[in-house]
Amino acid sequence: MAKINDEALTGFTKFAFDDGRWKRPVYRIGSGPAVIVIHEIPGLHPQVLQFARDVAAEGMTVFCPSLFGKPGKPASDGYITGMMLRLACVGREFTIWAGGRSSPIVDWLRALARKVHAECGGKGVGAVGMCFTGGFALAMMTEPSVVAPVLAEPSLPAVRKRGAELDCSPQELATAKARMEAEDLSLIALRFEGDALAPCARFQTLERELGARAELHTLPDAAAKRGTGRPPHSVLTIHLDRDDPNGETLKVHRRVLDFFKERTGA
Repeated sequence: MAKINDEALTGFTKFAFDDGRWKRPVYRIGSGPAVIVIHEIPGLHPQVLQFARDVAAEGMTVFCPSLFGKPGKPASDGYITGMMLRLACVGREFTIWAGGRSSPIVDWLRALARKVHAECGGKGVGAVGMCFTGGFALAMMTEPSVVAPVLAEPSLPAVRKRGAELDCSPQELATAKARMEAEDLSLIALRFEGDALAPCARFQTLERELGARAELHTLPDAAAKRGTGRPPHSVLTIHLDRDDPNGETLKVHRRVLDFFKERTGA
C-alpha cells in the first residue's frame, strides 16, 4: 500500500471550508490572486501538488480542495481503481453518468471561489479541473469571480455513448457563453489525442458551443511522459514530461500558467 508522502505537502497550510452543506479541507500555498486547483482521481496526489507549486511560483495563491482520497498519497493503480469504484458507488456529491448537469459539489467550489477572491483580490479567480473534475471549471463560471477556467482532460459524463456531452447544465453553459462575450473571457481545454476518457467529441462540442472562446489543445500521445505505466491522460500532472524543455506538455503547461497570470492580474 502506498504511504502518504508528507513531503508533498511541505509549504502548504490547511484550513476547512464549510459552505453550509459540505465541509472539506483545503490546502493553500503562495500569495497573490487566487487559483483553485481541483484534483483528479485518486486524490490530491504529489503531482497535483507540484502543479499547485508551479502556479504559486508565478505569483498566485493556490487553493487545493481535497474532495476525495488522502492528500499526499501517491497515485498507484490500486489506489486509482479503488477510488473509482468508491465514487461510482457512494459519490453523492458527483454526477458521474449523466450529461447536461453539473455535480452538486460545484456549488461548494463556487462558494470557495467567492471566499478566496474576496480575500486575495485581483481581477478574478482561476480554476482548473482535472480528469473526473475536468469539466467543473466551466460550470463554476456561474460564479462571477471565476474568470480563467481550464478543463484538463474533462472525463464526465463517464459513459462512452455520451462522449460529446458536457457535465454542466444548459443554463450554466449559457451563462458561461454570455460572460465570455460580455467580459472578453475564454477557456482552455487539454487532452491527449488517443484518450478515450476525454474524447474528441467532447472537444468538438466545446468548439461548437464556444467557438473561438475555447482554446483547445489536443496533444500527440507521444508527447506524454514515458514510463508511467498508464496510457496518456493527465496532461498537467502524471504525464507532464518535465525532462523535455521543448516538449508539447511543457508548452501547454506554460500556456496555462500564463493564462492564469493574465486573467487574474498576477
